[in-house]
Amino acid sequence: MSAPWPLILSLSAVTLAPRLLPALWGQRFAPPRWFRRWLDAVPYAALGALIFPGILTADPKTPLTGLAAGAAALLAAGLRLPAYAAAIASVLAATLVQTLR
Repeated sequence: MSAPWPLILSLSAVTLAPRLLPALWGQRFAPPRWFRRWLDAVPYAALGALIFPGILTADPKTPLTGLAAGAAALLAAGLRLPAYAAAIASVLAATLVQTLR
């Protein structure tokens, strides 16, 4: 195996750059409004990409379990309920589907 230090240093630089550049630019660089809106949507898109496969594979025998739990959480979020209420609603929906199957 080759020396790990070049890899460690390059990965450190890549990790540090997005954190350091905004501090160096300060107020001199103001991204356009459309870019700021796009950046605001990125966390939601990433979260959806991480959560949705888990919803579909929560119970391989009964995919409806994950879909019901996801729908219940989505409904609770749409009603602007607290996060714990969305979690409780999704657990209750999954339990109901498991009980009725």
